[in-house]
Amino acid sequence: MVESAPFIRHAEHVMGTVVSFAVVPGRLSADSAMHAIASACAVLHQADATFSTWKPQSPVSRLRSGMATEAELPAEVAGVLELCEEVRKASGGWFDPWSVPGGVDPTGLVKGWAVEQGLAVLRSAGADAAMMNGGGDIAVFGSPGPGEAWRVGIRHPWRADALAAIVEVSAAIATSGSYERGSHLINPFTGQPASLAASATVTGPSLAIADALATALAAGGDDALSFIAALADYGGYLIRPDGSESDTGNIAFAD
Repeated sequence: MVESAPFIRHAEHVMGTVVSFAVVPGRLSADSAMHAIASACAVLHQADATFSTWKPQSPVSRLRSGMATEAELPAEVAGVLELCEEVRKASGGWFDPWSVPGGVDPTGLVKGWAVEQGLAVLRSAGADAAMMNGGGDIAVFGSPGPGEAWRVGIRHPWRADALAAIVEVSAAIATSGSYERGSHLINPFTGQPASLAASATVTGPSLAIADALATALAAGGDDALSFIAALADYGGYLIRPDGSESDTGNIAFAD
């Protein structure tokens, strides 16, 4: 990332990861910027309390266990599930929260959705620009400096000290792979562990959708990449287990 602007930084432990902030306050005072960051963090913690599958009394856990119906849950749950259904159709079924054991699990979309909601708080507060990074799910607005773009490095799947690529990002980028969390993806068509991608990256205007599509790409490999290629506003970048690569042709790779 370009370091030419006076960033205000913060790191928040939430949703099982660390969400980092880099905010260009512009006309905001430092106190106002930190207040906006605190408000964005509150959004993240509320999302965790609502959607966590690790907290037995969260609304989503109660839905999964049959203790509550969708109609009895907060409105944002229905909204997220509607987004999940949209991405299930757009990905040809490679993203399918209803296919996992234990009941519907929107985890593959929720982190991106929550980060996107948090970024909206910073924008509404009047910050000039900001980046929020939730464990590789990144949303941005504005510019890090005059005439500059946000640049995001994609970690090489087998070399922790190297980058596979650097991408210029105007809104959102999400990467999914097994190199940090181990094998955790399921092929929704077979129920077996998915192993068609070493790294899967998606860019686009919505981090919630990019997050879910990156999950689909990690599970479906080339088949999922073909569905992403058909989406006008999203781009995909796939590194296969053998090290070969493909992309949809509309990823803004930086030199």
